[in-house]
Amino acid sequence: MCGIVGYVGSKEVVPVILEGLRRLEYRGYDSAGIAVGQPGAEKLTIVRAPGKLRNIEGVLAQTPIHGTYGIGHTRWATHGRPTEENAHPHRDCSGRIVVVHNGIVENYLELKRELTALGHKFVTETDTEIIAHLIEEVQKVAALAGSPIPLEAAVRLAVRRLTGAFALGVLSSVEPDKIIAARFGPPVVLGIGKDDQGRGEYFVASDVPGILHHTRDICFLNDGEMAVITLNGVELTDFDGNPRELKVQRILWDPIQAEKGGYKHFMLKEIWEQPRAIRDTTLGRVSLETGRVFLAEMGITHEELAEITSVNIAACGTSWHAATAGKYMIERLARIPVEVDYASEYRYRDPIADPHALGLLITQSGETADTLAAQREMIALGSKTVAICNVVGAMITRDAAGTIYTHAGPEIGVASTKAFTSQIVALFLFAMHLAQARGTLTPAQSLHLVEELGRIPARIEEMLPGIAAQCEELAKSFSTARDFLYLGRGIHFPIALEGALKLKEISYIHAEGYPAGEMKHGPNALIDETLPVVVLATQDHNDPGSRLRYEKTLSNVQEVTARSGRVIAIAVEGQQDIAQLVEHVIQIPRAPEMLLPLLEIVPLQLLAYYIAIRRGCDVDQPRNLAKSVTVE
Repeated sequence: MCGIVGYVGSKEVVPVILEGLRRLEYRGYDSAGIAVGQPGAEKLTIVRAPGKLRNIEGVLAQTPIHGTYGIGHTRWATHGRPTEENAHPHRDCSGRIVVVHNGIVENYLELKRELTALGHKFVTETDTEIIAHLIEEVQKVAALAGSPIPLEAAVRLAVRRLTGAFALGVLSSVEPDKIIAARFGPPVVLGIGKDDQGRGEYFVASDVPGILHHTRDICFLNDGEMAVITLNGVELTDFDGNPRELKVQRILWDPIQAEKGGYKHFMLKEIWEQPRAIRDTTLGRVSLETGRVFLAEMGITHEELAEITSVNIAACGTSWHAATAGKYMIERLARIPVEVDYASEYRYRDPIADPHALGLLITQSGETADTLAAQREMIALGSKTVAICNVVGAMITRDAAGTIYTHAGPEIGVASTKAFTSQIVALFLFAMHLAQARGTLTPAQSLHLVEELGRIPARIEEMLPGIAAQCEELAKSFSTARDFLYLGRGIHFPIALEGALKLKEISYIHAEGYPAGEMKHGPNALIDETLPVVVLATQDHNDPGSRLRYEKTLSNVQEVTARSGRVIAIAVEGQQDIAQLVEHVIQIPRAPEMLLPLLEIVPLQLLAYYIAIRRGCDVDQPRNLAKSVTVE
């Protein structure tokens, strides 16, 4: 979500950075800042402001700053409110070192206590500030030992102490005309160009559009790599200081294509971005110490939540599938009845007025006409409404009592992937928040669920390469099928629906999603040796209800195989019984029942993607579909 743009060269740095940040505004942000240095200056000049870039431009218009190297940042608030002091860049104690950062430092509290004991003073609520102090401390210790080290060496030592995900930009006034960039998770791109006089100039950014208007010679940092950017060029190493080859790519695409970041299609890029989207949707909303969920932007108090008698959800398409999964989460955790409607049907069924019901609207764009109409109907019936949305300031948010932003970043592929998983996370957080307000979750249960949610992104990252290769291979066997059937029980049923929708959207193969228990009530008639059946046969081994549903699903699998149906099973690691029954098994990591949808949807997305590719379909812009449906 956050944007980074840095520059070393001969131009005035402020216009370069501001223009780059403006081109990254699509990522969303709630504060901005810039750090600028000049050779000979004792400290870097920092200007920051909450809100949009125009606010910081107003400050700079009153008090201009000048320099030829610097770095800027646009931030979504995670740790700490969107205030001037919490905006990036962040300083060390001396004011000579500044840091910008995308991602999360998971062990920042531990490091903060350690650095505080050593005399460091912290002035913000952020996790990023500790990075600047950590680099300062590393350099101080080296100097006291009589072996001063340059900034890049200090950064290498500092990043070894960090756990979590980070993209870093680091400057020091002691070492002018130098930027250190490091990546472990969030993207970092380097740009190599020449100014009008043919002199070298160098850029760093969090995404290609931020620097593409200056250069098309781009290098993408890999995880565990660090770049030292000076007027003499770019030096690339790993975190241990071993040299790495600088692989420069010539970007020949237009700016929209450049956003693909090297992926063949936006959809594939967005599938691989899901761990980051899940992290960003979670960041700043949960306490890893207490398990409490904080949804301050929702605009409804705990006392008001405790008085709610039911929840009515309206959504369309993929968002409706997320809503249906959310129904299971809310009813199980908060013990309150939930109704889910297609937004296009809600106002036409003459719904019953209930001022004690909470209306929940789910839409990626925030501009979906049917969902907006459902919101107006809910408000007319006396309900407060909350929007789950991916676009800040979208129409749906204006009349809502509050909004839970999904922070998935821009999703360009028409078939939703990362927006869907982010909606699932937002619904899970809402379910926990409502449960905590109603007293139906103990602190121990809350802490366990928060910890498990925090593990999901890493589990997806670990499984993605292997599952992508497996799905690509499966596509060779199944791309000529005319029909597919997807089966699931409980919370896995809406995931089966979503898997079927992904396949029909981008491959144009007819696909149906069914509750597995409904097989005997009609779908069994379809099964023969030509019908692929995708079965969500996952289970939470610690949940008796989940184990029972799994056993029932095994019976459904046997019904399919007895009729020569071809089964692709999605199962958790270590389930040998299902592997003995079916032709193909895709294994995902174990997780609690309510969080398994975040894992099991990934192979369904990849299977649809690779089948569509083999069929020669336009996966990013499938026929007859648009990204945002703004008319009925």
